[in-house]
Amino acid sequence: MNDSRIAIVTGAARGIGAGVAERLAADGHAVAVLDLDEAACRPVAGRIESAGGRALAVGADVSDEAAATAAVERVAAELGAPTILVNNAGIIRDNLLFKMSVADWDAVLAVHLRGAFLMSRAAQAHMTQAGWGRIVNLSSTSALGNRGQANYAAAKAGMQGFTKTLALELGKFGVTANAIAPGFIETEMTMATAERIGAPFDEFKAHMAKEIPVARTGVPADIAHAVSFFASEGAGYVSGQVLYVAGGPKV
Repeated sequence: MNDSRIAIVTGAARGIGAGVAERLAADGHAVAVLDLDEAACRPVAGRIESAGGRALAVGADVSDEAAATAAVERVAAELGAPTILVNNAGIIRDNLLFKMSVADWDAVLAVHLRGAFLMSRAAQAHMTQAGWGRIVNLSSTSALGNRGQANYAAAKAGMQGFTKTLALELGKFGVTANAIAPGFIETEMTMATAERIGAPFDEFKAHMAKEIPVARTGVPADIAHAVSFFASEGAGYVSGQVLYVAGGPKV
């Protein structure tokens, strides 16, 4: 396709990130599948290649400045200059405030916010040079506040402010920045949450679905569809926005 680009998706070894990587590849883009463990990225990259796409498995800690910079330069060298970046990498270290350790606070903020900053700073050099770019940051409905997630909520709210600032700074270079705030999505992360509270995942999903207007929980493809829109040629006049993909209004 004539609008094929080079995309980087962080946290792409599984869950939402894997779904996004495969969707962008289906859209015709070459995709760098980036996660902490390069070996864990290879199955996703392999599926993309088996479907006729181009992919590269990249192992990097996005919260490490040298690693993030090196990862972007490796993508530029092996796939081409990246002009689509999806900052999806994230972790949870849930606990109530009085039980939360400084280490758990720092770890969550480092991966989400520092990681998005480092990857965006490295990638924007290629985007501004090309005069075209798309940055999509993953926020969450937890940005509105969620019991037991002071660190995660702060990080995901921070992603929204970060996104709006990128939109202001990079717009004149043809680069848009938008955020997606998922609601409940069926992933290994939400499976772990169910396990932690001692609930079978099917029961946990059914309980959550009762609170969702469309009466179902989300899947990675729901988020990937929104990313596909923000990354498209046609979305060039949409920037600085936060889209809640949560099966209903979140206010």
